[in-house]
Amino acid sequence: MRNLVIDIGNTRVKYGVFHQNELVEEYLGTTVKLEDISRLATNHQVQNIIYSSVAEFWPAEWTILLEQQYQVWGLSEKTILPFVNAYATPATLGKDRLAAVAGAQFYYPANTCLVVDAGTCVTMDILRADATYLGGNISPGVRMRLRAMHEFTARLPQVEPLAAVQVWGTSTTTALQNGGGLGVALEIEALAGRLKQQWPDLKVLLTGGDASFLANNIECEIFVHSNLVLYGLHKILTYNVEHLA
Repeated sequence: MRNLVIDIGNTRVKYGVFHQNELVEEYLGTTVKLEDISRLATNHQVQNIIYSSVAEFWPAEWTILLEQQYQVWGLSEKTILPFVNAYATPATLGKDRLAAVAGAQFYYPANTCLVVDAGTCVTMDILRADATYLGGNISPGVRMRLRAMHEFTARLPQVEPLAAVQVWGTSTTTALQNGGGLGVALEIEALAGRLKQQWPDLKVLLTGGDASFLANNIECEIFVHSNLVLYGLHKILTYNVEHLA
């Protein structure tokens, strides 16, 4: 099976080509283009395509054109998933969250997983070992916290994140940097610790732009997967293709 998966974010687009379960090509762009889709699909003799767009950008005519040669899916709340979605409001659930959860299932199908996507916001989602998605939390990301402390106070400066933070700051700048960076790390660490009391086999997965930074500041076992969403889209697409077979 040869799949093309497309993750359309607010600021960038990631393409992944899978042969069976192997990611054989990854391509990063700033905008989604039909010519890029056609090139990758043609070069790799793709059979199936899935796209996920947080910006809801996907012209209807693209689907019409692509369906002349490929099976095409758009990830939505109506898409058949390889897990049970117990979220109370599935129509409001971010597609990137769904895909990241499916990516965790791809890597650790026998474990309960805490899936952390660390970007502008930090999403923390729980997939139980019996393939039930329970829901999760959303909190401000590192840069959002630093910006908020500057914009919602009279005198605190705007600072940039540190690559590594300390337990406490020795100046206003480092205090802010620690509060922003270490605050997120400790939040993840504390939630993971609480969940492990219920699920000792818990796996903690990190993805997103700040994943590597957070991994250096979290004192529990974690697994960083930069392409977790791509693997999740591949798993969802494969599940749908097999379901229709």
